[in-house]
Amino acid sequence: MLKFTKSFTAVTLATAAIAASAQDMNNRSDLFNQDPSNSSSTSNTSNNANMGDATTPAGLPRKMVITNGQVSELGAASVRNNNGAYGNYGDGRQRGQAGSRDAQGRPNNGMQNRDWNNRGYNDRDNQFEQEPSEFQKFVAESTGKMLPIFGSEFFANTPSTFAPISNAPIPSEYPLGPGDELMIRGWGTVDIDYRATIDRNGTISIPTIGNVPLAGVKAGDAQNVIRAAVGRLYKGVTVNVTFGQLRAITVYVVGQANRPGTYTVSSLSTLVTALFASGGPNANGSMRHVQVKRNGKVAAELDLYSFIAKGDKSADIKLQDGDTIYIPSAGGFVALTGKVNAPAVYELRSRSDTIESLLDVAGGLPVVADPRRAFLERVDPSRNHPRSVEEFALEGQGLKRALKNGDVLNITSITPAFANAVVLRGNVDQSVRAPFKDGMRVSDLIPNREYLISRKSTRRQNDVVAEAGIKVLSARDVGRNSIDRVSLSENERDTRLQAESIAASIGGLIDQINWDYAVIERVNRTDLSVKLIPFNLGKVFTNPNGPDNVQLQPGDTVTIFSQDDVAVPMEKRQVFVRIEGEVNVPGVYQMTAGDTLQTLMAKAGGPTASAYLFGTGFYREEVRREQQANLQRAADRLDAQIRTEQSTQLANIRAMASADAAAAAAQLEAERRLAEERITRFRNLKPTGRIAFALEPKERSFANLPQVTLQNGDRLVVPSKPAFVHVFGAVNVEASPLWRANSRVKDYLKLAGTTVDADIDNVFVLRVDGTVVSSDSQGWFFGKIGGLEVMPGDTIVVPEKLDKTTFWSAFTKGARDWTQILANLGLGAAAIKTLRD
Repeated sequence: MLKFTKSFTAVTLATAAIAASAQDMNNRSDLFNQDPSNSSSTSNTSNNANMGDATTPAGLPRKMVITNGQVSELGAASVRNNNGAYGNYGDGRQRGQAGSRDAQGRPNNGMQNRDWNNRGYNDRDNQFEQEPSEFQKFVAESTGKMLPIFGSEFFANTPSTFAPISNAPIPSEYPLGPGDELMIRGWGTVDIDYRATIDRNGTISIPTIGNVPLAGVKAGDAQNVIRAAVGRLYKGVTVNVTFGQLRAITVYVVGQANRPGTYTVSSLSTLVTALFASGGPNANGSMRHVQVKRNGKVAAELDLYSFIAKGDKSADIKLQDGDTIYIPSAGGFVALTGKVNAPAVYELRSRSDTIESLLDVAGGLPVVADPRRAFLERVDPSRNHPRSVEEFALEGQGLKRALKNGDVLNITSITPAFANAVVLRGNVDQSVRAPFKDGMRVSDLIPNREYLISRKSTRRQNDVVAEAGIKVLSARDVGRNSIDRVSLSENERDTRLQAESIAASIGGLIDQINWDYAVIERVNRTDLSVKLIPFNLGKVFTNPNGPDNVQLQPGDTVTIFSQDDVAVPMEKRQVFVRIEGEVNVPGVYQMTAGDTLQTLMAKAGGPTASAYLFGTGFYREEVRREQQANLQRAADRLDAQIRTEQSTQLANIRAMASADAAAAAAQLEAERRLAEERITRFRNLKPTGRIAFALEPKERSFANLPQVTLQNGDRLVVPSKPAFVHVFGAVNVEASPLWRANSRVKDYLKLAGTTVDADIDNVFVLRVDGTVVSSDSQGWFFGKIGGLEVMPGDTIVVPEKLDKTTFWSAFTKGARDWTQILANLGLGAAAIKTLRD
């Protein structure tokens, strides 16, 4: 009995062990019924490629993980992917890149059968350059303008690729089909991270779950279908479905297309996007009857004008695989030119198209168009004279006129004339076009004198504040440290420059009005003649009831002049003159007509005891401008003479032997460069406008100044008596020795010492009054120029000798003559030194 009991117990234990082993094997094949609380428990597995070799600690069940190409248990150290390689399979898998290139390196763009050698294709810009149609050329000959075909700019720049897209939102009603990719993710009792592509049978296959049919299922229902398939085997699983790469479809573009052929586009593509991919219709293709043919029938017909002009996409259908897009030839073209919002060549949709319907597509007429005058040019090949033109108004029946193939409609602009306006212009605050009123006079157009302050005058008044601000800033910042003084020096320099302009601008804040003369221009509409009606502007304000307050008419133009626009007599001008230097009260004085230098000296309080009459300088802007013009003419003459001389020397060089010619050419080139450099310096000289008085050097009485009538802007500078005499040129030491009474030129030349190249015979003296004294002017007395008495401030110039007898050397030798010219131009010693350096 004891033996039987032991045997029964052994059999029972063995049976239990076998059952436990079977249950363990069942759990390995389907881990659905494990305790969710143990779902996080994991165990280390070996690196064996066989999944069945993985082990876990006893009592810890595994959690199922479903990914592409594998079914694993959570906690596995490594898994093997489809290619047999180990590693984690993420979302970064390699994919074919859209937009590949062909054998010539051109972009493929996901399109096949492209005619890349088409004459109109631009490789550089990846766009199609359309050849003008015959009608476009005809319109260009008729109007002088090459009008585009309306809507062609919509297809001007195609994108670089039309490969199937993966990032566009998917409509919920989109039917799934073979080639669409889904990304399935699930979590709960089982983890799912799986990419599936619908195969040609319309199904996807998920490991451990099986096949799920999806062909024809709407995108919005796909998640519910897959959740139901997973739920049949696993409970408590949350499923999320998104979409990856969508399937591509093939469509055909035929007819009058820019780039007919076979196109691979996204399954989400519509008729418009496919047309965009193909470049749209060509110059003879129709934009108003684009058809989609499906299964031998016309599935849709699109009028691109409705879409481009009004945004109507009601006829834009989604394409299906195998659809054919047919672009027929256009039924006819007309041209809209002139004042229209969109001048272009337009296609006629039918024979019933009217001017009104076409203008509706073109966006109507701009406000500047004149609907009263439109010209319609029509072509009728059946007539002896095929071309004719009609004129009519774009209103009522005119807008209802039917258009025919070949018509050119020209809409004119309104006449920009004002029927009820008068114009004020010239030296006024602002030019205006004012409305005309019955009985309107000049005083109504110019109510007061302030209307005659020009904008330039106002700006000058505003600039006075800015100039004053700079000056105050410089004075205020004097006490800053040395670092600030570096920047302050810039301000001080600006202040000195401003001081010059401020002194010169006094009295010129407002442009002086010509009160004696203003004019009205009146156009006679009958014979188109112009009549000028002058009037006294000043009397308009002093006597408003007088005849000068002219009654205006519509279309009149009133012009106001300043004294600079039309020069007035000197006695009617305001005269502001500046006097500086050694006078008791220097400043800017307002003078009257006929005032002279003596009057100015009297207003300034007379000269001081230190005043030097012989060195007094008188400057006038009008003279400066004349001197500048004469200087440029002299420079032009000198330049032309030098070039002529050089051409002659060059011709002589060509007749020389080669060795001598090379040396002479080198010397000529050096002389040419030197001449050009000095001519440039000569041109850059700035005349001062100084007028020489030619007083006796020892004259002391300012009452003997010339009786010069003053002009606005004149400047009188009375210097103090200089203590030095200047000597430069071919001397050993260019210096400024002290002036000594009764000293002669030869005395100062001994002090400075002349060089061996000094041209003693041609020494000249530039007087402080601006005149020049040379040996020729002195004669033979007192040893030519050497015996000339030198006055304080005089400049003695010693030129150099030159051996070459070229024109340039002759010019240099005759420097005293040119110095006389320069002195007459008011340039002075600084100009001579500039030329010499």
